[in-house]
Amino acid sequence: FVSSGDVSPSLDHFYQCYASEKGQAALRQRVTLLHCTSEYPAPFAEVNLRVMDTFKLAFGLKVGYSDHTPGIHIATAAVARGACLIEKHFTMNKQLPGPDHAASLEPNELIDMVKQIRDVEQSIGDGVKRPMASEWKNRDIVRKSLVANGAITKGEQFTQKNIACKRAGKGLSPLYYWQLLNETANRDYVYDELLDG
Repeated sequence: FVSSGDVSPSLDHFYQCYASEKGQAALRQRVTLLHCTSEYPAPFAEVNLRVMDTFKLAFGLKVGYSDHTPGIHIATAAVARGACLIEKHFTMNKQLPGPDHAASLEPNELIDMVKQIRDVEQSIGDGVKRPMASEWKNRDIVRKSLVANGAITKGEQFTQKNIACKRAGKGLSPLYYWQLLNETANRDYVYDELLDG
């Protein structure tokens, strides 16, 4: 970095700073690179939110999105794709003259956008698939069990036609499906009855 007031910044100084470890660290700490389509309003087909992925990979910086589309859904989608900053024009009246107002948000829309973005931020998670706290109470309801797919008589073989997997999960787990095939039933079953194994 140029630390002395006696030296005028130059393009060469810029390149040296940019190439230095200290310069890169400063950029990562202070700069967020915003993707933008400079049309008012911007056509949805020309937004190309995946550019944020390209910027993040190419420059190693945080990325954001400067939104000129009508509405709030594209800005919300940008957050879901990794934007850590959203820039959106604000107006008190979309009918005012000038190119920006039609793509801008009025007060209630701005409130809605911020709320939706906060919801999306909470929803992104960490990418690790695991049972969530709210799911435990539904475990027996949403999991499946092995059931008779028709009447099965004692001594009859279990086959792909006469057993099925259905909710709820209070019976024998479908993990035993292949193990059970070609085994014989130790009792009679009626349609949809849970299998004992």
